[in-house]
Amino acid sequence: MRTLVFTIFLLGIVIVGYGQQCSLTLQGTVKDFHDNSYLEGATIVVVATNQYAVTDKNGFYKLENLCPGSIEVEISHISCNTLLQEIELVEDSTKNFNLEHHFEELKEVKVIGDAVHDKTNSGQEASITTSNLEENSAGNLGDILKNISGITTLNTGATISKPAIHGLNGSRVLILNDGVRMQDMEWGDEHAPNVDPNSVGNIRIIKGASALQYGGDAIGGVIVMDQNNYFNKDTLYGKTIVNGITNGRGGNITSTLTKVFENHWHINVNGSYKKLGDQEAPDYILSNTGVQEYGLSFDFGKHGYKQGFNAKYSYFNTEIGILRASHIGSVDDLILAINSDTPLVINDFTHDINNPRQKVNHHLAKLEYYKRFKNLGKIRLQYDFQLNNRKEFDIRRGENADRASVDLELTTHTAGLDIEWINWGKFSLQSGVMGRYQENFPDPSTQVRRLIPDYKKYDAGLFNILTYSANDNWTLDAGFRYDFSHIDADKFYITTRWEQQGYDEEFGDWVVEDLGNQLLTNPKFDFHNISTTIGAKYAPSNFDSFKVNYALAQRAPNPSELFSDGLHHSASRIELGDLRIKSETSHKIAISKEHDYNHWGYAFEPYYNFINDFILLEPSGVEFTTRGAFPVWSYRQTNLSMFGLDVSTYANWSSKIRTNHLFSIVKAKDTQKDGPVVNIPSARTTNSISYKNEQLNNLELKISSNLVFRQNETPENIIVYSPRQDQEVELDINTAPDTYHLLNFSSKIQFKLSDKTKLTTSFMVNNILDTSYRDYLNRQRYFADDLGRNFLLQLKLNY
Repeated sequence: MRTLVFTIFLLGIVIVGYGQQCSLTLQGTVKDFHDNSYLEGATIVVVATNQYAVTDKNGFYKLENLCPGSIEVEISHISCNTLLQEIELVEDSTKNFNLEHHFEELKEVKVIGDAVHDKTNSGQEASITTSNLEENSAGNLGDILKNISGITTLNTGATISKPAIHGLNGSRVLILNDGVRMQDMEWGDEHAPNVDPNSVGNIRIIKGASALQYGGDAIGGVIVMDQNNYFNKDTLYGKTIVNGITNGRGGNITSTLTKVFENHWHINVNGSYKKLGDQEAPDYILSNTGVQEYGLSFDFGKHGYKQGFNAKYSYFNTEIGILRASHIGSVDDLILAINSDTPLVINDFTHDINNPRQKVNHHLAKLEYYKRFKNLGKIRLQYDFQLNNRKEFDIRRGENADRASVDLELTTHTAGLDIEWINWGKFSLQSGVMGRYQENFPDPSTQVRRLIPDYKKYDAGLFNILTYSANDNWTLDAGFRYDFSHIDADKFYITTRWEQQGYDEEFGDWVVEDLGNQLLTNPKFDFHNISTTIGAKYAPSNFDSFKVNYALAQRAPNPSELFSDGLHHSASRIELGDLRIKSETSHKIAISKEHDYNHWGYAFEPYYNFINDFILLEPSGVEFTTRGAFPVWSYRQTNLSMFGLDVSTYANWSSKIRTNHLFSIVKAKDTQKDGPVVNIPSARTTNSISYKNEQLNNLELKISSNLVFRQNETPENIIVYSPRQDQEVELDINTAPDTYHLLNFSSKIQFKLSDKTKLTTSFMVNNILDTSYRDYLNRQRYFADDLGRNFLLQLKLNY
């Protein structure tokens, strides 16, 4: 009986084996999806049986002795995304596969410890990594960026900071927030960017207008804020950072949570909150300089290789106190305040934020879709919407005490199409078109004459950027961009001002209605701007490069430069635009030489920029209004010549000790007046020494020195009439403060709480010696010293 059963069992195996007939063949090729080239060394594996084949130099593979039925095949190649595909095998078959050979290839390693890849080929660039952002999570965008050579900040007191690149700021510096160009009334000196640096992964700074894909008017440069890449696996991770701050007696908290799925879907949520009271100079309280802000961002999408999409919404809210001593009652009080060594108003510390103050809300929404096409390239479509509401509160009496003096609502819609064409041999091409509609609404319920009028603005642009990879060492690039802008405004002018400016003779046909003491006008402008760039990069290795770039950039005047006409409350000054202002044109030549040696490296970056019809805002007098006496700042155009140099070096003295050194200088000249211009940063240098010991819980200690030299090239002060003295006196409005030197300290140590949880604690001291100083680029230097000593304690939990 046992023999019979065994015989039947063996017969069954033979029958089954005969029925399967595992003798089928699967063959084909593996190519690069990007340029259709054959991939050698790709591996094709049958998941269930581990049968595999490897492609030859022609990308050919062959799998034999396969069984019929449904099989799952895994195709992989170094620096490619692995592809899983199910195949129904009935007979000998041919199946070709496409992988993206460049999808995850290592990016070029930049010198000076820079691991964030370049956005351009020949432009001068620098970066802020995720770790740098986390260390400075208590600061704003300007505070973070000023640690880069060639980057300074234009400040309004201790809480408002605007980045400046190579001495240029405002509308000349573009900010890209996750691919969206920020539209938040960037023209104001005291209008800080409405972005939360804690919601991004890294920041790339492009010095100059070499990145035409972002805009042709980036005469100063571009700040690109990107999200971190998501892991291509099913995972959940996050981090929370808490900062305690003594100067201002407050702190902030930020938290991020990310979920990624195996099918390439992701969800990311970030939230932050910050609260500070009055900040302090070494010798007194800076009354009414508190700040409160919070932000929330949410994005989700699917990032596959062939196609994907992303949807994002972010909200940012900030309320900022303006130094009380900067709002003055009379001309003589203004003279006294500017010429005084201490503020005229010093109150007890409080967390309250009173008038004068700003309150800003910013909404941003984005939809993005991309798809790769064979023999064409990658196409990306994007639509974004922004709503920015800015309120500025002056010191008003009675029923208007809590009513804003400026209430602007800016709505922006933008749509764009970009194409990264497939490579044509050694050539690659990127093209794009953009359309934008913007509307500004100044709320008339303020009962104050509108500083910026109602206007509608239409923008359109197109660009092409061509790159030629001559060989492994040489890369050449060239770009062209055209931008069109149309502005249609409705603005009231005081009749006497309209006539004093001579507008009645040049723009009389713009008058819509004569109301006696004022005129309703309808100014309309069209601007056609062209920008080009050409450059070369020589990189014999990942550790050595030489770049040269020429960029011509044109920037149309913004509405503030054209239409400003009245008191800019949070700026504490009267601003006067000019309807005659036209586009400014920049010609910039930039060179950079970078090298990493075994233990030290450097970056040497000289540049020259000549700007025709440079739009300049400068003090021109004093005017007394019903709300007090204020300096008058007027816009005018001139020709500007700028020369600058940025230098970065580092040295690894041992495996634990490192020094970093930064130096930057820029010289500018008004060639029409043969003299200096306002708000040009002075020479400055930063030097630091750091110690790191991985064996001691990654202990890091660092001490840094910031030396800012006096700006000796400033315009002459203005002369104003003093009623109290009954004579003309000099108003010390342009004289630069003295050289100052600050010492800072930071430390950091990590603790592993579990396999997936890590705690990092940091302790920092800014202005260790509690030095009294005033910075030339701080607009509140007229009334008060800058910040005194500040202790910060940070706890960061990664999970």
